[in-house]
Amino acid sequence: MKFLVIAQNLKVSGASEGIVSRSFLAKLRMAYPESVIDVLYLKNHTSEDHLHLLPVDSIQSHVINLKPPLVIKWLNRISWRLFHISLYDRFVHKSYGSYISKIEHEQYDYVFIRSSGLNHETLLGARNLPILEKAIINFHDPYPFFWYQGSHHALSGVELFRLKTMYKVIQQAKGCTSTAQLMSNDLEFLYGSRKKFHTVPHQFSSAVFDLTDIQKVRLKKKKLTIAYHGSIQFGRKINTLLDVYMALVNENSTIKEETEFVLRLGGGDVNALRDNYKECSNIVILPTLNFSNSAYEQTHSADINVILENGSLYCNILVGKAPFLASLNKPVFCVSPERSELRQIIKDPTLIVNGGDIRDVKAKLKALIEKRLVSIEAVHPFCDYFSDEHFKKKLNEVLFQKSF
Repeated sequence: MKFLVIAQNLKVSGASEGIVSRSFLAKLRMAYPESVIDVLYLKNHTSEDHLHLLPVDSIQSHVINLKPPLVIKWLNRISWRLFHISLYDRFVHKSYGSYISKIEHEQYDYVFIRSSGLNHETLLGARNLPILEKAIINFHDPYPFFWYQGSHHALSGVELFRLKTMYKVIQQAKGCTSTAQLMSNDLEFLYGSRKKFHTVPHQFSSAVFDLTDIQKVRLKKKKLTIAYHGSIQFGRKINTLLDVYMALVNENSTIKEETEFVLRLGGGDVNALRDNYKECSNIVILPTLNFSNSAYEQTHSADINVILENGSLYCNILVGKAPFLASLNKPVFCVSPERSELRQIIKDPTLIVNGGDIRDVKAKLKALIEKRLVSIEAVHPFCDYFSDEHFKKKLNEVLFQKSF
C-alpha cells in the first residue's frame, strides 16, 4: 500500500500534536511495515523537527508565510463586520492549499490529513481539491473554537461561517476520524454527517525522539514525587488539587516529610499560582521543559503523574499526553469533569476524580499517596487502550470499511 500523510506539526517538543503526529507515523510503519509512506509537512514557522528519525520513505517540508498582503488586512475588517466572513481565513487556507494541490494524489491508496492547533488549516486548505475524495481527515480538537471545551469565544457570525466551511470539507472527504469517542459522536452530530466519524486515539512511540537531553532535569528531593507537566488553560484548573494536597501536607506528617508536588506549567497565570502556594515548600512550581527533559522527569522522577482534563462539566477530547503516560506503567491521577473521555478509558475509579468535589479528590489522593509510599508495582491505568494491537484494529476499521 502507498500512504500519503499531510501533517502540520512534527516538532519534537512544544505542542502535543507534534509528539502524537510523529508517533502516528511510527505506528503506521509498525502496522504496515512493507508499505510506502510519504509525508507532506506544512508548517508556518521554522522549528526543531528531527525529520531523520521518522520512519518514512520521503518527506517534503515547507514553511508557509501567513503574513497577508496589506489589502487583505484592510478588507478583512470590513468583511468580518459586515458579512461575517474572514478574508484572512481564506488567505491562510489558500496558502496551505497551494501546496496540497500540487500533490499527485492518484498514486496513493490512502491519504491522511492531520492538523495542529485550533484552526485546522490543513483540513480547510484541502477544501474543493480533488485530493479530498480519497482523504481521511483527522480532528484532534473540535472546530470551530466555540465548541472547544474551556473556550470563551462567543457564537459569532464568523464562527458560524467557519462551521459552514468545515461542513463542506467533511462532505467532500472520503472519511473522518477524531482522537476521542465523545468528540467523534459530537462532531458527527454537529455537522449532520452521513458518514461515520471513526475514533483513532493518540499514540506514543519513543522511537521517533532523541531523548538524550536531560541537562535541565530536576532530581527528586523526596521519597515520592507527584508531577504535573502541562498547561492550565482551556478550563484546566489545578487549584482544587493543590489545595487538597496542601491540606494533606498540613494534616499528615508522613506526607509532609516524604512527598512533594512538582509542577511544570505553561499557559494561564503561573505567577498567581506561585504566590498562592509559596508558603507550602512541598509544592514546587517550575517553568516548562522541552520534551526530552520533561519525559525524563515524568519517567524517572515522578511516582504519580497528573492529568487535567479540559472543562468544568464536559471534556470530549483525549489529552495528548495520555499515551505517553500509559507507556510508563505508573499511576495516573486524573482530575476530570463529570463527563469526559478518560472516564470511559480509565477503569480504576480510584485513579479518576471529580475536579469540583473536594472530598472525592482528598480521599482518593490520600489513598493513592499512602499506597505508593509502600508499593512501586507496575500500574496500567489505561489497560491496552494505547497498545499497538488496538491502534491497528482502529486503523483497519477506517481503512477497510465497506463505505464511508
